[in-house]
Amino acid sequence: MTVVATAGPRRIDGRMRGIQGDKNWALFLDLDGTLFELAPTPDEVLPDPRLSALLKELVAVFDGAVAIVSGRALSDIDRLLPLHEFPAAGLHGLERRQVSGAVEELQVDLEALSAVRDHLHSFTQSHPDLLLEDKGKALGMHYRQAPHLAQEVLDVTKKAVAPYSKTLGLQPGKMVVEVKPHGANKGSAIAAFMEEPPFSGRRPLMAGDDITDEDAFALARSFGGSAIRIGQPSRTLAHERLDTVQDFRKWLQVLAAETSLT
Repeated sequence: MTVVATAGPRRIDGRMRGIQGDKNWALFLDLDGTLFELAPTPDEVLPDPRLSALLKELVAVFDGAVAIVSGRALSDIDRLLPLHEFPAAGLHGLERRQVSGAVEELQVDLEALSAVRDHLHSFTQSHPDLLLEDKGKALGMHYRQAPHLAQEVLDVTKKAVAPYSKTLGLQPGKMVVEVKPHGANKGSAIAAFMEEPPFSGRRPLMAGDDITDEDAFALARSFGGSAIRIGQPSRTLAHERLDTVQDFRKWLQVLAAETSLT
């Protein structure tokens, strides 16, 4: 199936035809900008008991076929969602917790990653508004507090990664440039989930807000599923959208309520 990007996905207005009331879906949900509002730094995002309760309700409605697919590490996913250990893909698919609880991890060239970290750390010393996030197996150069440095951050990160391009690559995102091993993306993580019960045999629904979610949108649609982009219209492989995190949470509440009745 060929998936084509659209200039402006259709805004969901009330019901999303074919999803509410149908339990044969598997939900794959991004965190930042999708389930949680973006914050100046990743550590400033805090757990929300109301969201945790809603997600536990969705787990019950969809017989466990709910997974988190995020750029955060698994440990950080668990910090934000402490009431339930979700099947989850962390670090854009670099690590994946199966339904059984077993964790798969792709290999990382730690020596190369350490060299890139040192290079970027030196750069941030002269730019205190930048944040270098060390995720252990990946790095994030955040410039949310200094958007005027976007191009410089990209250029410096490219230069730092260039000597190690056989094993490391760049993943631009919202106000961030990430460094991670090749071969890890959210789409491949969802494909792996789709081979496991209770996900197998269902149609995938992926919700995200960033270009880092486009691989996952493509995968969901290639399985005959659906993709929702959170935020303002932009060119995307998602064919549905909602404007804000709160809009999406409200939509999930309706989804849980209507589907639980079937």
